[in-house]
Amino acid sequence: MMFENLSERLDRSMKLLKGEGKITEINVAETLKEVRRALLDADVNYKIAKTFTETVKEKALGQNVLLSVKPGQMMTKIVHDELIQLMGGSNVEIVLKGSPAVILMAGLQGSGKTTMSGKLANMLKRKRGRNPLLVACDIYRPAAIEQLKVLGEQIEVPVFTLPDVKDAVLIANEAIKHAKNNGNDIVIIDTAGRLAVDEQMMKEIENIKKAVEPSEILFVVDSMTGQDAVNTAKEFNERLDFGGVVLTKLDGDTRGGAALSIRSVVSKPIKFVGTGENMDALDIFYPERMADRILGMGDIVSLVERAQEQYDVDEARKLQKKIAKNQFNFNDFISQIQQIKKMGNLKDLAGMIPGLGKAMKNMDIDDNAFKGIEAIISSMTPQERENPEILNGSRRKRIANGSGVNITEVNRLIKQFDETRKMMKMVTGGGPQVAKLMKNLPMMK
Repeated sequence: MMFENLSERLDRSMKLLKGEGKITEINVAETLKEVRRALLDADVNYKIAKTFTETVKEKALGQNVLLSVKPGQMMTKIVHDELIQLMGGSNVEIVLKGSPAVILMAGLQGSGKTTMSGKLANMLKRKRGRNPLLVACDIYRPAAIEQLKVLGEQIEVPVFTLPDVKDAVLIANEAIKHAKNNGNDIVIIDTAGRLAVDEQMMKEIENIKKAVEPSEILFVVDSMTGQDAVNTAKEFNERLDFGGVVLTKLDGDTRGGAALSIRSVVSKPIKFVGTGENMDALDIFYPERMADRILGMGDIVSLVERAQEQYDVDEARKLQKKIAKNQFNFNDFISQIQQIKKMGNLKDLAGMIPGLGKAMKNMDIDDNAFKGIEAIISSMTPQERENPEILNGSRRKRIANGSGVNITEVNRLIKQFDETRKMMKMVTGGGPQVAKLMKNLPMMK
């Protein structure tokens, strides 16, 4: 889970003030010493970590702690506010000007530019109703062109290529002509990975920028490379003056120092973060939400937004009617599982719920947790999925054999399904049934 190590360390730091009557120079110094260590261990730039803790100290000392606020809570609030400022203060929108709007993707080889180009095209198409065109300008790596074609087919976005042309500037220019002639209102140019020290390659991307005059240049960086990512961003920015940063693989980096450092070093906003392998695993970067998550406060807004993306109003109405009539079946059940899976990494989702991220930090939440359930349901006949009440002993045995699990697991799933169905019917029934359900819950007795 992103920032997991940093979250744990900051949580421990704040506990140093627990039980203190007021904020003093001594207990602030002790707390901030731990905060600085936590930031450095998370691979945050030393100067940034030092400046950050000095700013927090300045704001914390002399604070009159409100009667209802404990010193630890006050310090958490100050650290939270400074984290937001460190990461940019507020989110910055992608710039889409021109007809078509041109987005130039830059970065090191292996940073995830090609995949990110596809994810961005997918987001702009699905969420903003745009008609993007992907452009393969990596003339040095044939696999990159093929990868972009595969991604384009997957998300149903056209990909422009000129296979026999070894001039990236020409390909980019021809792609824009193609977009104008075919009604594509956004052109996303995937370029070759390059090192800042490679003068010829840097000159090439500068020439592409000059030729196509992009409304947006995004620097794609692998967050797992830590401070190297920050240094590279600085060098690229000096040559390209890019508009924003895209952090990839943030879901795999428990430290997250790059996200905290990069904004301060290059003075350019982080606009997007990659949060998984799926083509829809791309989030707009919100500094406040990220600060919430770092300090274990959850991120309910993002969780609700992800849920709404998978939410179909008509399907929900149909499902509600089926639940009310006690007709909820295994087809509906598996459909709900598929929607949850589309929302993203399970541990990441848990971290969005206030308090739950901390509670589950030592638990191993496998993204394949639903595989056993899916295997059992897939081994049922269409009739059995539609009518769970016909699942007798012999049918259950056959399902267990077909799904490669013990019959006990099949029985457990069916029992849980029956209990879930009863509870759902009570809740949708309302009135006395809900009262009865609440009365039977242990905490209500």
